[in-house]
Parts: sequence; C-alpha cells; structure tokens
Amino acid sequence: MSIKTRPVDYRDGDLEFQGMLAWDDDAGGPRPGVLVAHTIRGRSEFEEGRAKILAEQGYVGFAIDVYGKDTIGSEIEECRAMMDALRGERPALQRRLLLALNAMRDQPEVDAARVAAIGYCFGGLCVLDIARTGEPVAGVVSFHGLFEPPGNTAGNRIEARVLALHGWDDPLATPDQAVALGEELSSMGADWQLHCYGNVRHAFTNPAADASTGVTLYNESADRRSWAAAKNFLSELFDT
Repeated sequence: MSIKTRPVDYRDGDLEFQGMLAWDDDAGGPRPGVLVAHTIRGRSEFEEGRAKILAEQGYVGFAIDVYGKDTIGSEIEECRAMMDALRGERPALQRRLLLALNAMRDQPEVDAARVAAIGYCFGGLCVLDIARTGEPVAGVVSFHGLFEPPGNTAGNRIEARVLALHGWDDPLATPDQAVALGEELSSMGADWQLHCYGNVRHAFTNPAADASTGVTLYNESADRRSWAAAKNFLSELFDT
C-alpha cells in the first residue's frame, strides 16, 4: 500500500477552492470516490486524515473546501462567519458542493460512476444537502450533522442512500429535528437510516471537543460505533 495525496483546485466563478485527494497508488485502476465535507473550521488535518483512512480502505478520499482557498487555516470566528453566511444562502452552498463533487469525479483515480460523501457537523449538513439536490451519488453519511432543511429542495427526489449518525442529546440537532429529518427524507423517497446514540452530544467524533461549552463532547464508543456503521454503509454501497 502506498498512500499518495495531492491538492486539487476548482472554481466557483472568481472564487478558487482547494481540496486534498488521497489514494492508494498500488490499488490499480479507478476506485470509488468519497468526498469528505468539513466542520465549521474548514478543511483541516481532521478531514485530510479521514480522506487518507478512506484511501487505506480502498476508496479515493477527497477532503473538500467550501470557504475558499485563501481561507484554509482561518481562525474560528472567521470560519463561523463564513459558515453562517452559507447556512443562510443554501443554493450557493449547494453549488460549491456540487462543484467539489465534480472536481473529484474528474480525477483519474476516481470511478466517476461510483461516488459518495461523508461530512462532520457543518459537513454533515453539507452532505445531506448534496442528497437533497437529487444529485446521483450512491450515498451520504452525516456525522453529528445539522438537520435544518434548506428551503429550496421541496419536491426533489433523493437518489442517494442516506445514513445520519447522531447524538441524541445534541443541542444543535434536537430530537424534534431528528424526527423532522426522517419525515423530510421519507417525503423525498430516500432510502435512509438514522442511528442515534444515547447520552451523546455534538462533535462526538472529535477528541478535542470542548466539554466546557455544554454543547460538544467527545464520546469514544459513539465515535467507534459510528465509524463502523459508516464503513459498513460504504461497503454495501460499493460491494467492497
């Protein structure tokens, strides 16, 4: 196994974005591509690490950027402002996500007909929005994602299979919102699953989560169980 990485640039008009592609150079032939959507903090070592793990498991991982190439590594408050702006302008967010997805499809290591997406926190909202657009991806996985509907996808039919991995005590995605997500996905014809972890809060996959906020808290068992569920889901999607 020889894991390689390279930057991949893509554009939305005058805005330039940069993702990081990871693949096993010994695999031979195009492999299923898995987009990795980032948290509030933008593309970081966390998402790049997940892309590399996916490459080790036989996929091509692509850690994307929706804030802009020049903002990678920005401070948290600047990232919060960028995230909030995109949450308020979901068509623009969806356009950037689909551009990133197509940039991944264009890479020679990727089997463009077999792609999926995973995302964390804000990235969980992002991959749910990819599905909501009706984009023909095999599936999406949301880890402790935000569930608020975008307001511009009513009447669409979801082609992707959907897996949402959720802490039941997440104050950013309440039980009522979880139920509403299930109803929304059902109304759009989705093949969906919602795995809820009891006594688990937001950002449960992040060992650096700040417990003092009362919002975020790492949970080792939920982290382990959710990754196992995601691995099984991807394996089912691609028969790997």
